[in-house]
Amino acid sequence: MINLSNLKPAKNSKHRKKIIGRGVGSGHGRTSTRGTKGQKSRTGDGSKKIGFEGGQMPIFRRVPKRGFNNSMFRKKYEIVNVSSLNKFEIGTEITPSVLKDAGIIQKKFVKILAVGDITKPLTVTANAFSKAAIKKIESSGGKVKNIR
Repeated sequence: MINLSNLKPAKNSKHRKKIIGRGVGSGHGRTSTRGTKGQKSRTGDGSKKIGFEGGQMPIFRRVPKRGFNNSMFRKKYEIVNVSSLNKFEIGTEITPSVLKDAGIIQKKFVKILAVGDITKPLTVTANAFSKAAIKKIESSGGKVKNIR
């Protein structure tokens, strides 16, 4: 009869935990299964940061830096598709502030793209438009104004 007092794991299902660094008699003494000497046998020195070249000056510091990077000053446009303008009523003047109030955008620079269809005549004011978006807005009877 099996009960809680005589439960045992199945035979050969339990493994002994590897005990490291407790003398030669344990089988894992002396070098503690790390091999001999060197960087990876020491504590905490196994991994080096990305770009580390063994103490040699890393390539990203050896190569001279030249040129100008405009990423800090670039205008980051938020994309609005023409199809998302259909939620506004006919004749509405759509500006970035109106789009922000409607929850369509978060930032102030807006670019209108021609994904989808527009069915209502709207006056759309934005920082940039794709050529196809201008065609779609004007073909539905709307107007396009560019903010510069």
